[in-house]
Amino acid sequence: MTITEKALQNRNTIGWDGKTVKQMRKEIDEVSRATGHYAGLRTLPLKETDPIRYEKIFSKLRGGVVHARETAKRVAASPIVEQEGELCFTLYTPEGDSIVTSTGIIIHVGTMGAAIKYMINNDYEENPGIEDGDIFCNNDCQIGNVHPCDVHTIVPIFYGGELIGWVGGVTHVIDVGATAPGSMTVGPVTRYDDGYQVACRKIGKNDTLFKDWLIESQRSVRTTKYWLLDERTRIAGCHMIRDLVLDIIKEEGVDTYKHFIREVIEDGRRGFVNQVKTLLIPGKYRQVSFVDVPYKNLDVPPYARVNTIMHAPTEMTVHKDGKFQINFEGVNRWGWHSYNATPVSITSGIWVMMSQTLIPNDRVNDGAYFASQFDLPYGSWLNPDDIRTAHSYAWHFLVSAWSPLWRALSRNYFARGYLEEVNAGNANTSNWLQGGGYNQFNENHAVNSFESAAEGVGASAVRDGISHAAAIWNPEGDMGDMEIWELAEPLLYLGRSIKPNTAGYGKYRGGSGYETLRMVYGAKDWTMFFMGNGYMSSDCGLMGGYPAASGYRFEAHGTNLKERIEKRLPIPTGGDADPDNPTYDQLMEAKEIIRDKQSITTETIFENYDLYLNYLRGGPGFGDPLERKPNMIQDDLNEGHLLPRYAESVYGAVVSQNEKGKYIVDEKATEKRRKQMRKERLKRGVPVKEWMEQERQKIINKEAAVQVRHMYASSFALSEKFVNEFKEFWNLPKEWYLSEDELGVPTFGAKINHQKKS
Repeated sequence: MTITEKALQNRNTIGWDGKTVKQMRKEIDEVSRATGHYAGLRTLPLKETDPIRYEKIFSKLRGGVVHARETAKRVAASPIVEQEGELCFTLYTPEGDSIVTSTGIIIHVGTMGAAIKYMINNDYEENPGIEDGDIFCNNDCQIGNVHPCDVHTIVPIFYGGELIGWVGGVTHVIDVGATAPGSMTVGPVTRYDDGYQVACRKIGKNDTLFKDWLIESQRSVRTTKYWLLDERTRIAGCHMIRDLVLDIIKEEGVDTYKHFIREVIEDGRRGFVNQVKTLLIPGKYRQVSFVDVPYKNLDVPPYARVNTIMHAPTEMTVHKDGKFQINFEGVNRWGWHSYNATPVSITSGIWVMMSQTLIPNDRVNDGAYFASQFDLPYGSWLNPDDIRTAHSYAWHFLVSAWSPLWRALSRNYFARGYLEEVNAGNANTSNWLQGGGYNQFNENHAVNSFESAAEGVGASAVRDGISHAAAIWNPEGDMGDMEIWELAEPLLYLGRSIKPNTAGYGKYRGGSGYETLRMVYGAKDWTMFFMGNGYMSSDCGLMGGYPAASGYRFEAHGTNLKERIEKRLPIPTGGDADPDNPTYDQLMEAKEIIRDKQSITTETIFENYDLYLNYLRGGPGFGDPLERKPNMIQDDLNEGHLLPRYAESVYGAVVSQNEKGKYIVDEKATEKRRKQMRKERLKRGVPVKEWMEQERQKIINKEAAVQVRHMYASSFALSEKFVNEFKEFWNLPKEWYLSEDELGVPTFGAKINHQKKS
């Protein structure tokens, strides 16, 4: 017995039946693992003998956490919380397992649970102590978080001197005091650049925040008032839920409550298993995704100046008994950028997606986690082996890494006949307009425009995707009111419109993205940057559908817009509908106009009357574009979703305009053109066997861009299994290998290389 365990034994414990919470955590894990049932529950006696009472308790808890979220967010001043609903509340068992969660950013079902388990496993019961009325805070990614701007408030719930559970609340804050302004900055390449980090710290007692915490936290970020009100939002919601739990215990009895919270998690596990058995087909499903990291010319340390690609090969296995397994074998190494993830952001984040597809109900808790298995290679971007890694924008590839899972699930739905459930994938949720300086009210300020909460949705097998509608990480978010954003940002709107050709083409197209043109006004010492995919499409279409369009940046500096406005001359407004034939440039003069694919940048100074285009992405398409109905193409043209030349080159449409400028698609001529296009496809087609031999020779000769070779080399370094499978698939010589050392790119910080001989 350790000194700490002896000390805990000699004091009043807060766990059940005289146990420490750490003992309870250990017992839950052991019995769940041994029996295959959460807490060893082979039956659900409360649900089976008194189902109405069981459902009543669940409904009160679920309704209560949702009510707390909707009420508490009115406390917030931040438009990220108040407009977009970027908050979530979750109720936990004493051991830190999720019981029930609200709507919102439900990735934090697991992250706050991980933070609670960290406190339990590190003997917080002894020091600093866990008592009724305490308040804890965490935003440390390597303890339990996605990125530092998601700040947790965690409150223990006591009844009769025992720890009955915990409640956690999380909000996405506008700024965390990182090296660059905004909540998810590009500049950080280590955790020491990521901003203010709080590692499961006790910040209050007797329901009151410590004075030193209030002073320190507010002096550590740029947006003091938003930080303060976000924290009050989280505390208010946590205390509402704590009161709700105590009321239910008084009404139902503490023993009933204790049993219920075990049963509801096991019930969640069984419900997930049943969904897997009903909707999916046993087997292995493999797919992959990529995203660009163009850092070679950015203002970052020399060892981080690398253009590379993040790699997410994914194997989803559906077992006959309903077990669900996801294996990321073959992902590549973590990098000196802010897009690294942590295991909990994968294992918890997956339920954000699942709640929108496989388990679209209110029974989202840790039961599904106990029914699943995740294989996350150590040393990779999703499980780093180095504490120095940065995580400020982990979503950059998390979103893309989940896109293959959409496709795998959709193939199952299609095979089962659930065509309306098919989703070709999710948009890469960008661009992120961020920056800061002194705003129009002369305040030190930072911004993060959450217009990115309204991206295009992937197409299904029966209809187009929804345009500018949602983001995978918060399906309830929207683009927000322009007037609210203009109050929060010194950026006037000159336009907000559908972005043509952003949706992936297909029999059913993806949902279109949109764009907003912003002009800096009333700011001082103002900087901004871009963040999104530019050189690559990070999602794929499905069953012949095309990927959504990748991004680009447009910015203009030193414009003459002030003079043009004073003279009432035309200025750029609306969208940049056709970047190949720009119109903005004709309506102004500027010292510098930048229009390129470098969609990730570090801070750039913006003066008043400079322009910034915020382009939000579309969703991928489904099915062969040549099967799209002509009337749907015609509607797309007239509603601004599609440019005429792509209607012709991709869809084979024969298009004209009438005297009113309305586009008309000639159905008979289109069918004739499509027959010709199909013949052209066959003519240029190559038999698969022949194509594979051509590609095999390229691989043997290592004929690929250095970014592609670097991606594979860093994957090979982590996984001998992946190397062997790759070589077997392509029938490569035994001695063939590709290493990072031969590429002439920085390998600073690389530790693991399973192939290198010592």
